[in-house]
Amino acid sequence: MEDKVRVSKLLSELGLCSRREADSYIEQGLVTVDGEVVNELGVRAYRHQKIELQSGAKVQQASRITVILNKPVGYISHFDDEQEYQPAASLITPDNYFASPLDKGRNPRFNTKGLAPAGRLDIDSTGLLVLTQDGRIAKLLIGENSPIEKEYLVRVEGALSFEDLDRLKHGLSLDGVTLKPAQVSWQNEDQLRFVLREGRKRQIRRMCEMVGLKVIGLKRVRIGRISLGPLPPGQWRFVRPEEQF
Repeated sequence: MEDKVRVSKLLSELGLCSRREADSYIEQGLVTVDGEVVNELGVRAYRHQKIELQSGAKVQQASRITVILNKPVGYISHFDDEQEYQPAASLITPDNYFASPLDKGRNPRFNTKGLAPAGRLDIDSTGLLVLTQDGRIAKLLIGENSPIEKEYLVRVEGALSFEDLDRLKHGLSLDGVTLKPAQVSWQNEDQLRFVLREGRKRQIRRMCEMVGLKVIGLKRVRIGRISLGPLPPGQWRFVRPEEQF
C-alpha cells in the first residue's frame, strides 16, 4: 500500500521550491492538493495526487534574486561561525556591483536577506560563485543528482602521463566513493580544463594530488550555461530572467 509523504518533500522533489520554502507557502495557504488548499505544516499526500503552488507563491519566487560573483582568493563561500574568515556574501554590496545595460535599471541596493551560496568554492580558489534567494536554483545546482556542469581552469605543477590523464577522467575515488566521469584536457603546457557534474570538498585539488600534480591556481569559469565572462574579481552582477543554468 502506498504511503503518504510530506507535501513539502513532494514540492521539493517536483522542483517547485525548497522544503523550507514549501513550509512557508503551506503556512500562507498557497499550496493545493487536488485543488484543495492545505495550510498545516507536516501535511501529507500521496505521490499520485496533484500538488500545485498558487499564484501568490509564484509571485514571491519571481521576486527572489540570484547573482553571480567573481570570488577572489581569501574569501570563503559560506558564513563562518567563528568569524575568522570573510564570507563571499559580504562582497554583494552596491560598491562592488558590475553594472550592465542588460540589467535595465535593477537596483543593486536590494534586500540581501536569504541570499546564500549555491555551491562551494574554497578559500584558495577564484571565479564563479552563485548566490541565490531561490530554493529552486539552489536545488538545481547542488542537489545530489544535479545535472549541471561546472567548468574549471586549473594551473598545475608536475608531470602527467596519458594513463593518469585517463584516471582523472574516470577511475578515481574519494572518501570511498567512485567519482563520476569528468572531462579533463590540457589548455596549455601548465593548465588543465576540468568539467565536472559533482563537487566534493576540494575535489579537483585532491584528484590532482592522487596523480602527482600540485595545484597552484584554480578558477571556476562556468556553471551550466552561465559563464564568468568579463566580470572582474570581487565584483558581482544579477542573473537575468532570460538566463538559464
